[in-house]
Amino acid sequence: MTILVTGATGTLGRHVVERLRQAGQTVRALTRTPAEVTSLPDDVEVVGGDLTKPQTMAAALDGVSAVHLLGATGHDHAPLQTGPQLMGMAAEAGVQRLTVLSPGEGELGKAVRDSGMEWTFIWPIDLMSNALGWAEVIRRTAEVREPYANRRTASADEADVAAVAATVLARGGYAGRSLIVSGPEALMPADKVSAIAAATGREIRFTELTDDQARRHWRAEGWPEEGIEFMLHMWATVPETVARVTSTVEEVVGRPPRTFAQWAVEHADAFRA
Repeated sequence: MTILVTGATGTLGRHVVERLRQAGQTVRALTRTPAEVTSLPDDVEVVGGDLTKPQTMAAALDGVSAVHLLGATGHDHAPLQTGPQLMGMAAEAGVQRLTVLSPGEGELGKAVRDSGMEWTFIWPIDLMSNALGWAEVIRRTAEVREPYANRRTASADEADVAAVAATVLARGGYAGRSLIVSGPEALMPADKVSAIAAATGREIRFTELTDDQARRHWRAEGWPEEGIEFMLHMWATVPETVARVTSTVEEVVGRPPRTFAQWAVEHADAFRA
């Protein structure tokens, strides 16, 4: 069985590729710029294609039995708009199984559900790798300054999300389900900063900002006004669901999800001065 992994060179996709290889699966990796890919193993077939341009996808889908599909594309993570065309092409190519990195909403969700294939939506509450957004400021100042310090998220290790996707792709068994993936605990930003400090052996501070302090801080960093107000609104209205711990990793993979402290140890070099 050949499995196509879209977004194969990304933060999550490269883990999906590796997990499938470890399971003995034949992997085909999709990228927009195949000639520039040097980070994938030699036994992974790298093919070109663009999910936003279905006409470029025929060769990538040829002979594929299962697909890991991104539900959003580009640096702005815009929702994929070509779901109906891609589902039609996948069905025609003989694809039998899909994992879709998406909450299963909108036009893409409907297209997947109507595809006739064995589909599973996989959606992480939040990825631990988002903490890498602090890396530069931690290296430079040993401090994280943000508002709304009491918000909690049950962030998932990207390797765990990939393990769920790879297990479903290789073994099946979760057809017609939407799997929400979380870590084992809901943490506040200060908790994560403390874990990074312990992993790096550095003293790293977390300072809570008021809205006005955050505005001044982000303006000084060059943020646009609309970006500042969007972020403040998003953090002020974080839903309780992002703090919900799920059993998905243990159910699908057969082990507990990894902790943020474990993730921080593996990525400690990114935060060291």
